[in-house]
Amino acid sequence: MFGRQPELRLLEQTYDAVIASGQARVVTLFGASGVGKSRIVQEILVRAKEIPGRAVPRVLRSTARPHGGAFDVLARLLRVRFDIPFGIHDDVAKERLREEVSSLLDDRKVGDVLYFLGPLLDLEFDKSPLIAAVADDPVQLKALRRAVLKRLIEAEAAGHATRGLLTIVLEDLHNAHDDSLEIIEYLAAHVQAPLMMVVTARPELLARRAGWTAIAGERHSTLEVGPLPDLDAQRMMEQLLAPVTASGGAAGAGDGDEIPQELIDAAVDMAGGNPALLEKMVRILHDSGVLTAEDMPTDDPDIHEERWHVNLDRLSAVSLPLNVQEAVSARLSALSPTERGMLERAAAMGAVFWLGGLVVLGRLGARAPEVWDPELGDESGAIKAVLDDLVARDYVLRMPDSTFPGEDEYVFKHNLEREALEKLIPAASSRHYHQTIADWLEFRIGVRSHEEHVAQLAWHREKAGATSRAALTWIEAGDIARARYANSKAAECYERGLELLGDDDARTRLSALHHYGDVLCLLGQYDAGLAQFNAMQALAYALDLKAKAGAAHNRIGRLYRESGRLEEATRHLHVGLQLFHLAGDERGVASSLDDIGKLAWMRGDYAAALDDMRKALTSRKRLGDRRSIALSLNNLGLVLQDSGHFKEALEAFEQSLRIRREIGDLVGVVTTLNNLGTVAQDQRDEPRAMALFQEALGIAREIGDRHKIVLVLTNIGETFYRTGDAQRAMDTLKESEILADEIGDRLLLAEAVRGLGKASLLRGDLLKAREYTTRALTLFEQVRSKVQIAVALRTLGEVTAAGGWGQDHVVKARQYFLRAIAMFEECGNEVELARTFRAYADFLRKVVEYQVDAALQAEAAAFDKRADDVFAKLRISAIGIDPGAFFS
Repeated sequence: MFGRQPELRLLEQTYDAVIASGQARVVTLFGASGVGKSRIVQEILVRAKEIPGRAVPRVLRSTARPHGGAFDVLARLLRVRFDIPFGIHDDVAKERLREEVSSLLDDRKVGDVLYFLGPLLDLEFDKSPLIAAVADDPVQLKALRRAVLKRLIEAEAAGHATRGLLTIVLEDLHNAHDDSLEIIEYLAAHVQAPLMMVVTARPELLARRAGWTAIAGERHSTLEVGPLPDLDAQRMMEQLLAPVTASGGAAGAGDGDEIPQELIDAAVDMAGGNPALLEKMVRILHDSGVLTAEDMPTDDPDIHEERWHVNLDRLSAVSLPLNVQEAVSARLSALSPTERGMLERAAAMGAVFWLGGLVVLGRLGARAPEVWDPELGDESGAIKAVLDDLVARDYVLRMPDSTFPGEDEYVFKHNLEREALEKLIPAASSRHYHQTIADWLEFRIGVRSHEEHVAQLAWHREKAGATSRAALTWIEAGDIARARYANSKAAECYERGLELLGDDDARTRLSALHHYGDVLCLLGQYDAGLAQFNAMQALAYALDLKAKAGAAHNRIGRLYRESGRLEEATRHLHVGLQLFHLAGDERGVASSLDDIGKLAWMRGDYAAALDDMRKALTSRKRLGDRRSIALSLNNLGLVLQDSGHFKEALEAFEQSLRIRREIGDLVGVVTTLNNLGTVAQDQRDEPRAMALFQEALGIAREIGDRHKIVLVLTNIGETFYRTGDAQRAMDTLKESEILADEIGDRLLLAEAVRGLGKASLLRGDLLKAREYTTRALTLFEQVRSKVQIAVALRTLGEVTAAGGWGQDHVVKARQYFLRAIAMFEECGNEVELARTFRAYADFLRKVVEYQVDAALQAEAAAFDKRADDVFAKLRISAIGIDPGAFFS
């Protein structure tokens, strides 16, 4: 290989580092089309096989195709690993997959793994009890699928010393769908096993995934593969033309021709160091007759050697291309009319095409025979012969297996050639082609099992001008993608379908708006999701559909609540509740009550929150929905905790945790573990709090839930500064702040920033502490969260008091404390009230001017006692004794 030593050296070093450390590492090679990325990867894999004393690497390789399905690149990887080619009978494929997975995972929860692998391989498996429990929660299912794939890869990577290093090669990843890229990013960052992942892509991948190079941190290396230097390009061209100078092995065969230097120089100049363009030029020289091939005998009569001759007379008439576009034009010019017509029809089908599709396109406009006699044969043999010749000449490639059983599948070798051919098709012919292809696809076995095929069908109908049918088919593709949790693909399909549907078919439009809004929110596109729910509400109103309008208002209310816009959330959630009541929808009523109760809790109105949440819990118990019951118990525990009812809070959390563990609700388990950790904090049991938070963080990272990661990191940071470890508190809270800002959650961001203020105070950096705390207070005021505002005021009082900035600031600090106390007393948050009593008493004792004031010192003692009484009452409550017997 010429001129690629830096790239090969990086790959060799990475390979050695994975074996030495046992840690996963990633290498991404960026470069333009044809620059030689795949050659570099192939070379390093060949070298790895030849290393003495090491097991041969186990290579899983997949290439992302343009316009492929949501998980196409991953599906091809799995098909290679489990030996499940396209077209194999479903029962055979399912049994083979079950056996392989059982062997790999030692029968541990194989049913759950099969359920998640099935959709990637177009196979359907039954739901396990765990899956059934979370089937209606796309966030949970998405997290579980990523965890399953991670576990599968880690099991596959085990035993690399004897089985060989697992090496995953993902090529042309710029073509991969966002749903696949999201999973690949997660696996690259979180797999804990000896794995080498090699990615090739064009630079446009970075335009779609700006953070790609930061994935996996120091374990990810990237390199730009540039053009070959002139000397290396010349050596490569000489190698490509080596058959010109070859001598036959038999006596009298004669010497080979000389390679004209001007031919080499011209090719190198025109190619600009692009290896693929050099190869195209050699093919053009063959197509134009400058190079002719001849089989020459060798000393072995059974072996012939190809030798090329140079026809110098034709060289002067050939114009070598100046760029890739000219090379494409030259290649297409070398086609016969029959070949070009066939490839144009193939190009209308797309990057992938089938022999059967070419047969029906060839019959377009032809009269049907009076009697269709199968014994007379059909056109497929002649078409296949032309395709075989095009395969030999490097225009197309026949796939080893086919998407549709019984069909020969082909792909264009060079997508630029396909695009150029498609542009040559007249508009009228193009519409007829697309209509015929759509009709043909409609009858393929399994076409509706995969969103990629249905989207292809929708695209052909749209191109054919069948707008209404195309719209419905796009929405159908969105539904299939959503059912497979391919949210990005689903969003694309819904968007296109709704755009084409316009004002037609209200039932389909209402459902599509609901589903489109849901997937947009799952993708973090909240404003776009809000727009769909508003459109859904308007349509439901126009048709007097109260339950549908209630669902729309609930979705809108939740979005406003999660973004901190509590006034708007209140209005929409209460309207949703009224509409569900009018529609007689008990499930909707229970959901609304829980949402409204959570809103009241956020505002500090604990009495109202408890009332709404208990009603919701009663209703959900009547309905028997265990997942919803666990959610209500968890929410109820939050309110009970903040209002000082520790025993009831612990009981609610523990019941919720037990149900969530039983049904496999991992997101819920994280939430409840975190809440139990905050209870331990309130009881001043910091070691137990840290253990619960660390368990929660481990699961949150495992499932990749960034909101939960931020939440738990903030609490871990708080635990660090409570135990006096300021530096670890700062490091943890900084990570939390960055993540909260990235996901756009103002409440979580405010909590992280407030924590940074406390940690800065512990470090003695008072100016920074005041800056952080003031910023947190501003954020809390924006979202109108009374409890958090009061907490921020208390922290601001502590920071201001510690500053020693003079009498005016002492007065301000006291005002901050008293405002916080008033707000906590108003909302009844006894835990935070006791903490504020304690902080205020410490402040009164430490201020020099107040130390000589007997009245203020008596006030400090009184607040200390009030704090002691509250904490004692909470401890008594936690063990199940009525504190009223001791405190009146």
